[in-house]
Amino acid sequence: MLSKNFPFRRALLLFLSLCLSLAPHAGAQQTPTADARPDTADEVVRVNTELVQTDVIVLDKGGKFVDGLKLENFDLRVNGKPQPISFFERVTAGSVNEDAQLAAARGGVRPTTVGNTPAAAAAKPLDRGRHVLFFVDDLHLSPGSLARTRSLLLRFIDEQMGQNDQAVITTASSQLGFLQQLTDDRRVLRAAASRLKPREVSVRDFQRPAMSELQALAVEQNDPNVLNYFIEAVLRENPVFGNQQSARSQAETQVRQRASQLVQTSTSAATNTLYSLRNMLRSLAPLPGRKIVYLISDGFPVEMRRSDMGETLRRVTDAAARAGVVVYTLDARGLTADVSGVPDAASDAAPDPSGQLFAGAINETTARQEPLRLIAEDTGGRALLNTNALTDALARAFKETSVYYLLAWRPESGDGRSSKFQRIEVSVRDRADVSVHVQRGYFTTPPPEPARGKEAKREKDAKEKDATAAGKAQHKELMAALHSLYPKAALPTSLALNYFNLPPRGMVLTTSIQVDLGASAPPVAAAPADAKAQPEQVEVAGALYDERGELKNAFQRSLTVTPNAVAPLNATPAAPDSNSVIVSTHVPITPGIYQVRIAARDPRSGRTGSAAQWIEIPDIGKGKLAMSSIFLGEQTNKEIVPAKDATPQETALPVVITVDRRLARTSRLRFFTYIYNAARASDGNPDIALQVQVFRDDQPVITSPLRKLGTEGTTDFTSLPYAAEIPLAGLASGSYALQITTIDRVSKTTVMQRAKFMVE
Repeated sequence: MLSKNFPFRRALLLFLSLCLSLAPHAGAQQTPTADARPDTADEVVRVNTELVQTDVIVLDKGGKFVDGLKLENFDLRVNGKPQPISFFERVTAGSVNEDAQLAAARGGVRPTTVGNTPAAAAAKPLDRGRHVLFFVDDLHLSPGSLARTRSLLLRFIDEQMGQNDQAVITTASSQLGFLQQLTDDRRVLRAAASRLKPREVSVRDFQRPAMSELQALAVEQNDPNVLNYFIEAVLRENPVFGNQQSARSQAETQVRQRASQLVQTSTSAATNTLYSLRNMLRSLAPLPGRKIVYLISDGFPVEMRRSDMGETLRRVTDAAARAGVVVYTLDARGLTADVSGVPDAASDAAPDPSGQLFAGAINETTARQEPLRLIAEDTGGRALLNTNALTDALARAFKETSVYYLLAWRPESGDGRSSKFQRIEVSVRDRADVSVHVQRGYFTTPPPEPARGKEAKREKDAKEKDATAAGKAQHKELMAALHSLYPKAALPTSLALNYFNLPPRGMVLTTSIQVDLGASAPPVAAAPADAKAQPEQVEVAGALYDERGELKNAFQRSLTVTPNAVAPLNATPAAPDSNSVIVSTHVPITPGIYQVRIAARDPRSGRTGSAAQWIEIPDIGKGKLAMSSIFLGEQTNKEIVPAKDATPQETALPVVITVDRRLARTSRLRFFTYIYNAARASDGNPDIALQVQVFRDDQPVITSPLRKLGTEGTTDFTSLPYAAEIPLAGLASGSYALQITTIDRVSKTTVMQRAKFMVE
């Protein structure tokens, strides 16, 4: 398999010449002035004055999706009135067709191609993947429930997360900070899950006899049994001789004040959870397709008559409808034995010989689960309660939401000023044997943006700090794109991160950015035939953060792009009608988890683009087996290679490094990596075996046999290079992951690296 190995230093010098070279048409320039137009919002609008989209899941009694339904099978009512359905279609969540179907439901035009492939022939598996979001209600999770939640999340990451899925773990208290970002990097998600700490709000006042949260709520609701129990307990603790009626009145006042304080603490914690959930749901609107949010909590009681909790819950429902989100709620306690607030022998409660406390006790399990039921039902999801098989419940929810029906309808016109909540009901005619899950309502006018207080100030200070470190950016649009929660796509911008060891500097991180100015560019007047192509400008900015969100490095520069210039060595040749610019930066870096954010802006059109990527730098100083990144390149072929030859063949280093990792089926994927700290056998030589695999939808489509890495001519065994290529003609268009597994047969250790790419 291996034709010939190459000396490490020669390979390294070739690699550096590729990574550090810039496009001949990219250079530092002063920022030009331009009549900039604002970036187009990349959002899926589910609710507006013209059209409303409603996602519907129909399940049979066994929990299976009821397929084959037609438009005429559905009955849609808004505020009790029948509503004609103007659009109906069955949608597979996460498919390449989902975006087109959602656009059609909004009255848009279906795209005729996906990339360079006709839409009708485009790959149908989950190439785009799902957006899976976990909202951990750490304000209402006991230490035991938090441990179960952490285990649940880690099992999802390792066993259920798909190759193309993206996930995020957020908390009601925002305790995970910078790690609360959507990513496909399992290492980042594992780090977030492992750092969950107890933050449960304690609802107690340390008085005797102890009054629970539910008992305080019962007092607020004027339950005579619970109220009398605590009044009599106060009187026993403070005997009064004389006016018994006055003493009882004072004791009642004391009990009510105590209950009021406890309920206020409980309501505040519940409100904070719901506000955090609502804000998270609002933030998901720019993401395409349907999203699943899993709310994990021990539950919490709410006093609907005391507060504006009903309005807050409706705002949660509205936010889910506008963002295309379905919320599934999980009770982290699992199966619980309800004690109904009755004290046991170990408690410090006063005696209750008459059974008043028992008679007036509120069912704690039911009370705490009620908000979880309401949120799930009103957002089109389900409440997964009273089960210890939380992982199985999660898998069942994935299956239930993999397919749905999309209904679109036009609301009645209003005055545009009122914010009335519209109640949605959907049923299937003549099918009493099915259950229908649908987002049950929305407000006619969008809610105001939430006041964020200190959080907004911290974000503003961080942006100002980054702007200063990056040279005080002159364009707010560029900084806004850099700090955008989700990537901006108006200006196609790609990011590739790679690391390698470069003695004596140590680990070096290379950041490569590609900006395609020609793609989706605004129309311009035709130039005279003899006119020379005028250079264009593009502004680029980047920032490097550690896992705590601390800024480690930043840059900003203005580049000149000459149309139809020769493509750079480290770029995939651009199409004749596309102007592409590539720039690479490299910085020494220490071990740890980092995120790189980049943004680009076209001053002429005002379009912006952005991208973000996480990377983990290993500590090779510990002497353990490790690998560098997998560097991907493309070798163009004149002829299509037959599918039977689509196996890895070792070769020299790539001559073209690709940034956007979008490769033609008529080309070859070239890749290389470095293996560090290989142990030596008794003869002084390492014994390294490698296996190369290519995955699609988590299924291997190419698997090479395990082969020994040749080391002939190598004198420095601390860093072993490996390069190979794979013809792509045998692969269908879609998303893939290249995986290299390295086995050290001397130390009996294994290490693995993955890199994603797209075949068009």
